[in-house]
Amino acid sequence: MRTVGVEEELLLVDPETGEPRAMSAAVLARADRDDRDHDDHRDDRDGPGADVFEKELHRQQLEFATSPRSDLGELAAEIGRCRARAVRLAEETGCAVAALAASPLPVSPSISFHPRYAWMAEQYGRAVHEQLVCGCHVHVSVGSDDEGVAVLDRIRPWLPVLTALSANSPFWQGRDTRYASYRSQVWQRWPSAGPTEVFGSAERYRRRVAEMVATGAILDKAMIYFDARLSERYPTVEIRVADVCLHAETAVLVAALTRGLVETAARDWRAGTEPLGHSVSLLRLAAWRAARSGLSEDLLDPVTLRPAPAEAVVRDLLEHTGDALSDHGDAERVREAVGSLLRRGNGARVQRELLERTGSLRDVVAECVRLTHS
Repeated sequence: MRTVGVEEELLLVDPETGEPRAMSAAVLARADRDDRDHDDHRDDRDGPGADVFEKELHRQQLEFATSPRSDLGELAAEIGRCRARAVRLAEETGCAVAALAASPLPVSPSISFHPRYAWMAEQYGRAVHEQLVCGCHVHVSVGSDDEGVAVLDRIRPWLPVLTALSANSPFWQGRDTRYASYRSQVWQRWPSAGPTEVFGSAERYRRRVAEMVATGAILDKAMIYFDARLSERYPTVEIRVADVCLHAETAVLVAALTRGLVETAARDWRAGTEPLGHSVSLLRLAAWRAARSGLSEDLLDPVTLRPAPAEAVVRDLLEHTGDALSDHGDAERVREAVGSLLRRGNGARVQRELLERTGSLRDVVAECVRLTHS
């Protein structure tokens, strides 16, 4: 069974005002100190060690990564432990964590100290300072680079559906953007971001990456910000289109559907089924539509690239991945999670409903802090 792992980026905020706080160094130092004090007695029940937490581009962010898991229940439990420890570490350093893909309140982001980030700030200017956005990245194991690239070629048209399901960034600098996932619009400012053409082979994929690095417009291979890419560190494909999810169960759903897409694509490749030949320009429109509408309006059907009701497109995704979900033992859990999400709405809908009810973006952040670990 393919393993799946999740990376989540969380926003560090002031527990009173809800405004983002540049506290990542303090939180990470607290985690290291905790581990040195308790290393001999730590077990899985104590929560993850400090090594799963990392600093991100901005000091208002904290990232964690789960272990690769075959069982969704185990993945859900680990995400819960990681979020719980992030909550505790933040509280002990005077801040709070919120699973928000963008800050609803105005913020002046500050960049973390690292030569890499300094290079990026010099190269890309204001675009870097405005990249305070939090995503959810899903890693799924593959048997080889050839299989991995075959997967990348075949999952392309389905990725916007994951964006719509996870959309959790309707506000930006204190105003409603009219997008469900404004994070994805900010992310597109990177010159290497977005959907890709069909590569056809691992050799062509590697050649394209080398050509991009050779332009000097990006620093190295780690700055290949495709919607989905081969991991440079792990034997996985990494899918990067989701907002960080307000509810932990939505992150598990996104991980399950992503693994289902990867397994379905690998089976199609082995069966000799060619990938859909949609152009990058049309895939960009599908991605934009998902970011704009989330689940509240039409999406573009992944096969026809014509408008279709969002719920119908989500059901098509379930049908497309149905055999893989069943074989992984995930089908019932995924169907229930999709039903719950469609009734409750994604994070963008929850945030907007909170604002309508309370009239205060500070109250929106406060409730999202609670929901991050509920």
